[in-house]
Amino acid sequence: MRIIPAIDIMDGKCVRLTKGDYSTQKVYNTNPLEVAKEFEASGIQYLHLVDLDGARSKHIVNYKILYNIASKTKLKIDFGGGLKSNDDLKIAFENGATQITGGSIAASNELLFLEWLTQYGADKIILGADCKDRMIATQGWTESSKLDVVDFIKHYESKGIKNVICTDIAKDGMLEGTSNKLYTEIIEKSKVNLIASGGVSCMDDLIKVKELGCEGAIIGKAIYEGKIKLQELNLIIAS
Repeated sequence: MRIIPAIDIMDGKCVRLTKGDYSTQKVYNTNPLEVAKEFEASGIQYLHLVDLDGARSKHIVNYKILYNIASKTKLKIDFGGGLKSNDDLKIAFENGATQITGGSIAASNELLFLEWLTQYGADKIILGADCKDRMIATQGWTESSKLDVVDFIKHYESKGIKNVICTDIAKDGMLEGTSNKLYTEIIEKSKVNLIASGGVSCMDDLIKVKELGCEGAIIGKAIYEGKIKLQELNLIIAS
Protein backbone atom coordinates (compact mmCIF):
# COMPACT_ATOMS: atom_id res chain seq x y z
CA MET A 1 0.00 0.00 0.00
CA ARG A 2 1.27 3.45 -0.88
CA ILE A 3 1.79 5.85 2.00
CA ILE A 4 0.90 9.42 1.01
CA PRO A 5 1.48 12.23 3.52
CA ALA A 6 -0.61 15.35 3.01
CA ILE A 7 0.38 18.99 2.95
CA ASP A 8 -2.54 21.42 2.99
CA ILE A 9 -1.66 24.97 1.98
CA MET A 10 -3.36 28.10 3.27
CA ASP A 11 -1.77 31.56 3.01
CA GLY A 12 1.44 29.85 1.93
CA LYS A 13 1.66 27.80 5.13
CA CYS A 14 1.32 24.12 5.97
CA VAL A 15 -1.93 23.80 7.93
CA ARG A 16 -4.50 21.21 8.96
CA LEU A 17 -8.24 21.64 9.38
CA THR A 18 -10.76 19.65 11.39
CA LYS A 19 -13.65 18.24 9.34
CA GLY A 20 -12.73 20.67 6.56
CA ASP A 21 -13.73 23.70 8.64
CA TYR A 22 -11.54 26.64 7.61
CA SER A 23 -12.03 28.32 11.00
CA THR A 24 -10.21 25.42 12.69
CA GLN A 25 -6.94 25.85 10.83
CA LYS A 26 -3.77 25.07 12.74
CA VAL A 27 -0.42 26.08 11.30
CA TYR A 28 2.26 23.40 11.58
CA ASN A 29 4.99 24.95 9.46
CA THR A 30 5.37 28.20 7.55
CA ASN A 31 7.60 26.48 4.99
CA PRO A 32 5.85 23.66 3.04
CA LEU A 33 9.08 22.80 1.17
CA GLU A 34 10.79 22.08 4.47
CA VAL A 35 8.00 19.63 5.36
CA ALA A 36 8.18 17.97 1.93
CA LYS A 37 11.93 17.54 2.19
CA GLU A 38 11.52 15.94 5.61
CA PHE A 39 9.05 13.46 4.11
CA GLU A 40 11.43 12.65 1.26
CA ALA A 41 14.40 12.21 3.60
CA SER A 42 12.46 9.60 5.56
CA GLY A 43 11.88 7.47 2.45
CA ILE A 44 8.46 8.79 1.40
CA GLN A 45 7.89 8.85 -2.36
CA TYR A 46 4.41 10.37 -2.66
CA LEU A 47 2.74 13.60 -1.57
CA HIS A 48 -0.90 14.74 -1.48
CA LEU A 49 -0.77 18.53 -1.89
CA VAL A 50 -3.99 20.46 -1.34
CA ASP A 51 -4.50 24.09 -2.30
CA LEU A 52 -7.03 25.19 0.34
CA ASP A 53 -6.93 28.77 -0.92
CA GLY A 54 -7.68 27.44 -4.39
CA ALA A 55 -10.60 25.35 -3.16
CA ARG A 56 -12.14 28.43 -1.58
CA SER A 57 -11.34 30.72 -4.53
CA LYS A 58 -12.47 28.17 -7.17
CA HIS A 59 -9.23 28.47 -9.14
CA ILE A 60 -5.64 27.38 -8.61
CA VAL A 61 -3.75 29.69 -6.23
CA ASN A 62 -0.67 28.01 -4.73
CA TYR A 63 0.99 26.78 -7.90
CA LYS A 64 4.29 28.42 -6.96
CA ILE A 65 4.49 26.23 -3.86
CA LEU A 66 3.69 23.22 -6.04
CA TYR A 67 6.56 24.19 -8.37
CA ASN A 68 8.93 24.76 -5.46
CA ILE A 69 8.29 21.30 -4.01
CA ALA A 70 8.26 19.52 -7.37
CA SER A 71 11.49 21.13 -8.52
CA LYS A 72 13.39 20.62 -5.28
CA THR A 73 12.30 17.08 -4.36
CA LYS A 74 11.64 13.86 -6.26
CA LEU A 75 8.24 13.35 -4.66
CA LYS A 76 5.40 12.25 -6.91
CA ILE A 77 2.73 14.85 -6.21
CA ASP A 78 -1.01 14.58 -6.60
CA PHE A 79 -2.44 18.08 -6.49
CA GLY A 80 -5.98 19.23 -5.76
CA GLY A 81 -7.98 22.23 -4.69
CA GLY A 82 -9.64 24.78 -6.95
CA LEU A 83 -9.08 23.00 -10.26
CA LYS A 84 -12.06 24.23 -12.24
CA SER A 85 -10.81 24.96 -15.77
CA ASN A 86 -8.49 23.72 -18.49
CA ASP A 87 -6.11 26.55 -17.58
CA ASP A 88 -6.03 25.42 -13.94
CA LEU A 89 -5.12 21.91 -15.01
CA LYS A 90 -2.45 23.14 -17.42
CA ILE A 91 -0.90 25.27 -14.67
CA ALA A 92 -0.89 22.33 -12.23
CA PHE A 93 0.86 19.97 -14.63
CA GLU A 94 3.30 22.63 -15.87
CA ASN A 95 4.31 23.30 -12.27
CA GLY A 96 5.13 19.71 -11.47
CA ALA A 97 1.99 17.81 -10.51
CA THR A 98 2.26 14.11 -11.34
CA GLN A 99 -1.50 13.71 -10.95
CA ILE A 100 -4.43 15.99 -10.20
CA THR A 101 -7.46 15.30 -8.05
CA GLY A 102 -10.86 16.54 -9.20
CA GLY A 103 -13.77 16.42 -6.79
CA SER A 104 -16.09 19.41 -7.02
CA ILE A 105 -15.63 19.61 -10.77
CA ALA A 106 -16.61 15.95 -11.19
CA ALA A 107 -19.82 16.64 -9.27
CA SER A 108 -20.70 19.92 -10.98
CA ASN A 109 -19.33 19.59 -14.52
CA GLU A 110 -19.11 15.99 -15.63
CA LEU A 111 -18.48 16.90 -19.26
CA LEU A 112 -15.35 18.90 -18.46
CA PHE A 113 -14.04 16.29 -16.02
CA LEU A 114 -14.45 13.58 -18.66
CA GLU A 115 -12.62 15.78 -21.17
CA TRP A 116 -9.70 15.88 -18.76
CA LEU A 117 -9.87 12.12 -18.38
CA THR A 118 -9.73 11.68 -22.15
CA GLN A 119 -6.98 14.26 -22.67
CA TYR A 120 -4.63 13.25 -19.86
CA GLY A 121 -5.55 9.61 -19.23
CA ALA A 122 -6.75 7.67 -16.20
CA ASP A 123 -3.25 7.51 -14.69
CA LYS A 124 -3.14 11.32 -14.39
CA ILE A 125 -6.66 12.06 -13.17
CA ILE A 126 -7.84 11.05 -9.68
CA LEU A 127 -11.49 11.22 -8.67
CA GLY A 128 -11.95 12.99 -5.37
CA ALA A 129 -14.94 11.43 -3.62
CA ASP A 130 -15.24 13.45 -0.43
CA CYS A 131 -18.44 12.81 1.48
CA LYS A 132 -20.45 13.67 4.55
CA ASP A 133 -23.17 11.25 5.61
CA ARG A 134 -22.47 9.44 2.31
CA MET A 135 -23.30 12.51 0.22
CA ILE A 136 -20.60 14.05 -1.97
CA ALA A 137 -19.39 17.43 -0.65
CA THR A 138 -18.03 20.15 -2.93
CA GLN A 139 -16.41 23.61 -2.97
CA GLY A 140 -13.82 22.90 -0.31
CA TRP A 141 -16.43 20.83 1.58
CA THR A 142 -18.60 23.90 2.15
CA GLU A 143 -21.50 22.60 0.04
CA SER A 144 -23.35 19.26 -0.02
CA SER A 145 -24.83 17.45 -2.98
CA LYS A 146 -27.44 14.71 -3.34
CA LEU A 147 -24.90 12.32 -4.87
CA ASP A 148 -24.29 9.08 -2.95
CA VAL A 149 -20.56 8.45 -2.69
CA VAL A 150 -20.64 4.80 -3.80
CA ASP A 151 -22.92 5.56 -6.76
CA PHE A 152 -20.65 8.51 -7.64
CA ILE A 153 -17.57 6.28 -7.71
CA LYS A 154 -19.29 3.50 -9.68
CA HIS A 155 -20.53 6.02 -12.24
CA TYR A 156 -17.06 7.39 -12.90
CA GLU A 157 -15.54 3.92 -12.88
CA SER A 158 -17.86 3.15 -15.81
CA LYS A 159 -16.40 6.21 -17.55
CA GLY A 160 -12.80 5.05 -17.13
CA ILE A 161 -11.67 6.36 -13.74
CA LYS A 162 -9.17 4.03 -12.04
CA ASN A 163 -7.95 5.99 -9.02
CA VAL A 164 -10.18 7.37 -6.26
CA ILE A 165 -9.42 9.30 -3.07
CA CYS A 166 -12.31 8.91 -0.64
CA THR A 167 -12.49 11.13 2.43
CA ASP A 168 -15.17 10.76 5.05
CA ILE A 169 -15.33 14.37 6.19
CA ALA A 170 -16.67 13.45 9.62
CA LYS A 171 -13.41 11.56 10.22
CA ASP A 172 -10.99 14.11 8.76
CA GLY A 173 -8.63 15.62 11.29
CA MET A 174 -10.32 13.85 14.19
CA LEU A 175 -7.64 11.19 14.84
CA GLU A 176 -10.41 8.72 15.65
CA GLY A 177 -9.88 6.03 13.05
CA THR A 178 -10.74 5.51 9.39
CA SER A 179 -14.10 4.90 7.70
CA ASN A 180 -13.55 1.18 7.21
CA LYS A 181 -17.20 0.22 6.69
CA LEU A 182 -17.47 2.67 3.81
CA TYR A 183 -14.15 1.58 2.30
CA THR A 184 -15.22 -2.06 2.48
CA GLU A 185 -18.40 -1.25 0.59
CA ILE A 186 -16.51 0.66 -2.11
CA ILE A 187 -14.01 -2.17 -2.57
CA GLU A 188 -16.81 -4.75 -2.75
CA LYS A 189 -18.83 -2.76 -5.30
CA SER A 190 -16.06 -1.45 -7.57
CA LYS A 191 -12.58 -2.26 -8.84
CA VAL A 192 -11.04 1.18 -8.46
CA ASN A 193 -7.69 1.79 -6.80
CA LEU A 194 -9.01 3.19 -3.53
CA ILE A 195 -6.96 5.66 -1.52
CA ALA A 196 -8.22 6.04 2.05
CA SER A 197 -8.19 9.54 3.50
CA GLY A 198 -9.29 10.96 6.82
CA GLY A 199 -9.10 9.71 10.38
CA VAL A 200 -5.75 7.90 10.40
CA SER A 201 -4.59 8.08 13.99
CA CYS A 202 -2.06 5.28 14.44
CA MET A 203 -0.23 2.47 12.69
CA ASP A 204 -3.11 0.06 13.38
CA ASP A 205 -5.39 2.24 11.23
CA LEU A 206 -2.95 1.89 8.34
CA ILE A 207 -2.70 -1.86 8.79
CA LYS A 208 -6.50 -2.13 8.74
CA VAL A 209 -7.02 -0.16 5.52
CA LYS A 210 -4.21 -2.14 3.92
CA GLU A 211 -5.92 -5.39 4.91
CA LEU A 212 -9.19 -4.08 3.44
CA GLY A 213 -7.46 -3.73 0.08
CA CYS A 214 -6.89 0.02 -0.15
CA GLU A 215 -4.22 0.91 -2.72
CA GLY A 216 -3.03 3.89 -0.71
CA ALA A 217 -3.59 5.87 2.46
CA ILE A 218 -3.29 9.61 2.99
CA ILE A 219 -2.00 10.74 6.38
CA GLY A 220 -2.04 14.26 7.72
CA LYS A 221 -2.63 15.29 11.31
CA ALA A 222 -1.35 12.00 12.77
CA ILE A 223 2.11 12.87 11.46
CA TYR A 224 1.99 16.53 12.46
CA GLU A 225 0.75 15.72 15.96
CA GLY A 226 3.40 13.03 16.45
CA LYS A 227 0.93 10.14 16.65
CA ILE A 228 2.82 8.39 13.85
CA LYS A 229 6.57 8.75 13.37
CA LEU A 230 7.87 9.00 9.81
CA GLN A 231 10.30 6.17 10.53
CA GLU A 232 7.37 3.88 11.41
CA LEU A 233 5.84 4.36 7.97
CA ASN A 234 8.72 2.46 6.41
CA LEU A 235 7.31 -0.69 8.04
CA ILE A 236 4.16 -0.34 5.92
CA ILE A 237 6.05 0.71 2.81
CA ALA A 238 8.45 -2.25 3.04
CA SER A 239 5.81 -4.88 3.83
